[in-house]
Amino acid sequence: MNNTDCKSIMIVGVGGQGTLLASRILGNLLLSEGYDVKVSEVHGMSQRGGSVVTYVKYGTCVDSPIIDKGEADLILAFEELEAYRYLPYLKKGGTIICNTQNIDPMPVIIGAKEYPADIIKKIKAKNVDIVPVDAAGLAMEAGNIRTANVALIGVLSMRVDIPEQSWLDTIKSTVPQKAVDVNVKAFKLGRNNH
Repeated sequence: MNNTDCKSIMIVGVGGQGTLLASRILGNLLLSEGYDVKVSEVHGMSQRGGSVVTYVKYGTCVDSPIIDKGEADLILAFEELEAYRYLPYLKKGGTIICNTQNIDPMPVIIGAKEYPADIIKKIKAKNVDIVPVDAAGLAMEAGNIRTANVALIGVLSMRVDIPEQSWLDTIKSTVPQKAVDVNVKAFKLGRNNH
């Protein structure tokens, strides 16, 4: 794999959803598998529910972590509107894994705008491969709503050619010790349901 066939994954969501932990798990995993990895976190107003974006690029030799429009092989979206917002970054033939949760942005909260309806249907209409995931439901089944991010990582793991045990080892070494069991359960639920 040379720089021209690096893989690019964007993780997009809203502050407080666990996107940064998800990017840390992914980055640690790829490093442990021997890839050159570049991770770049772009924080919006993450403390206030603003947009949060992380670029993860990996391969034999990665020059830059930046992912331009039309370059992402995969977009892991923690929220529907964020999936729609970052759709132009997906490369032709790429995949979006999208949590079906809706989090109202500030213009919707203050009544200046309405949350767009049928976002997943609109993305599908553009001939985009999108995998809708009820990550909150999977997290609740695992036992903790805060594991929705790791449930999404479980879905992602089915599209990245790395053995399941490597994912599990990385989760165990990355999440807080007291949260290992519930995160492993969420990961397996995501992996086995999609």
